[in-house]
Amino acid sequence: MTQYRDKSYDVLVTLRQIIRAIDMHSKQLVKRYGLTAPQLMVLKEIMNDHDINIGRVAKKVSLSQATVTNIIDRLETRGLVTRERSSQDKRRVIVRVTDKAREVLKNDPSVLQEEFVRNFKELNDWEQNLILSSIQRIAKMMNAEDIEITPEIENRYI
Repeated sequence: MTQYRDKSYDVLVTLRQIIRAIDMHSKQLVKRYGLTAPQLMVLKEIMNDHDINIGRVAKKVSLSQATVTNIIDRLETRGLVTRERSSQDKRRVIVRVTDKAREVLKNDPSVLQEEFVRNFKELNDWEQNLILSSIQRIAKMMNAEDIEITPEIENRYI
């Protein structure tokens, strides 16, 4: 029983360290660039696709369309994106980055997930599978497997 408690304690401590690393990185992004991680990810997606609408951005970053709309509202208020009606389909609204956003992105701010993915890809296939199955089991044990992913740990970088 003691051994079980020790291991579960170690797992919980490690989970807290991961949460703390995400939190610290997010605060650093805000301090340095004035952007949250979700705002940065949305901005990068818009920058990478010059003819993108909100629905496609939402799909690419694995967030709801409502959440992405709110993020784009904030980015537009700050002068980082613009919305334009498509000339071919007036119902379609295209989102584009501004020169101000290009200037921010020129510094290549990264989200924590990008570093994780680089390191994860260096692991052997069996190690990747072990980590994946373990983390999926933890999510299930915490009744978290059906929870919508949060802006801090979302998007295709997972």
